[in-house]
Amino acid sequence: MYRCLIVDDNEIDRNVLEMHVRKISELGLASVCSSSVQALRFLLNNKVDIVFSDIRMPELSGIELLRSLPNPPLFIFISNYKEYGLDAYSVNAIDYIEKPIVFDRLLKAIQKATDYLKLKAKVKDISSPLKTEEDDYFYFKEPRGISKLKFHDVIYIESNGDFSKIFTGTEQHVVLVSLKNLDLQLPSHHFVRVHKQYIININHIVTLSTNKCYLDCDFSVPITTSSRQYLLENSIGRHTISRFLK
Repeated sequence: MYRCLIVDDNEIDRNVLEMHVRKISELGLASVCSSSVQALRFLLNNKVDIVFSDIRMPELSGIELLRSLPNPPLFIFISNYKEYGLDAYSVNAIDYIEKPIVFDRLLKAIQKATDYLKLKAKVKDISSPLKTEEDDYFYFKEPRGISKLKFHDVIYIESNGDFSKIFTGTEQHVVLVSLKNLDLQLPSHHFVRVHKQYIININHIVTLSTNKCYLDCDFSVPITTSSRQYLLENSIGRHTISRFLK
């Protein structure tokens, strides 16, 4: 269960959101705050996974609240004002919803957030023997026998039902392993599942757009919002030149 927090200075909006959140079994409501200052105090002393926050609030806006936190949880911003959408995404909010809140739209935002949290948790799993820093290769079975590939040579992997296709810059290999099982075994510091059909090698990313990832083999794959968020925070973000130095 994911702990969440509601922050809104409007009592009616706050109550509607609380009613919707309590319908979702995957979420546990940690607290409901009527101001961003109250929420800041709570977040500095309590662990929360997802924050549902209004943007335009007295004393401290929702954007400022997020920026005030040393290790912020995922934020889903909810506002009456369309113009705040760009501001929300500029601080890496997982989603932005316009009021009045529609339950189906809220569910989509929550799905994005929980998908991201599941991906992040899975990456921490180091139980697989392939997830050691020392190894830079793996073996796999194919019709001609057992073959070896270096991690760096793999550009992307595509699902084909119960088997998968591994693509390098010069060839492709068919393996009788599902994409799900490959995802569990390949090292997360090289490979990320960005879509139900694709795993990519993050070292071959050339451009990351809103919904596509372009690879250096002149090929692009679709990418989910949660995977894009993960890449921005844990891979690309660490190597991005900042406009301002802190």
